[in-house]
Amino acid sequence: MGLIDFVRDAGEHIMDTVGVVFGGGEAAEKKAAEALVKSVHALGIPVRDLSIQVKGDVATVSGTAQTQADREKVVLAVGNTKGIAKVDDQITVEKKEPEATYYTVQRGDTLSKIAKAHYGNAMKYPVIFEANRPMLKDPDKIYPGQNLRIPPQ
Repeated sequence: MGLIDFVRDAGEHIMDTVGVVFGGGEAAEKKAAEALVKSVHALGIPVRDLSIQVKGDVATVSGTAQTQADREKVVLAVGNTKGIAKVDDQITVEKKEPEATYYTVQRGDTLSKIAKAHYGNAMKYPVIFEANRPMLKDPDKIYPGQNLRIPPQ
């Protein structure tokens, strides 16, 4: 997939909980990578041999996912973390499937509004919600700057 852009100052603050200060050097980057791996594992997204390396505000992820959806969820889980601006996706997929598109949430967006724009039907918001689980816990809790998976119809 390559390099995917994210909003650096949007997202979960998992780095703060482990005391990571970006720009803090190699030790801080190693700590950030460990926190990101723990975060992905906590979400239960299955990726064999998951490895994450952080250099500045770029996270490189590698490993093997069974599905394209799992691959994309790992990328989103890592990229939607405060302090990460880009994710270099090096994950391989066992079962080839069509790729989803990514959408960056804007102020005033709802999943219904996003579904209407992408699928022509606001009532298809559950498709987007399910495509972004387990990162999304509630369809009403999205935030500006967050990237979401929009699966193909």
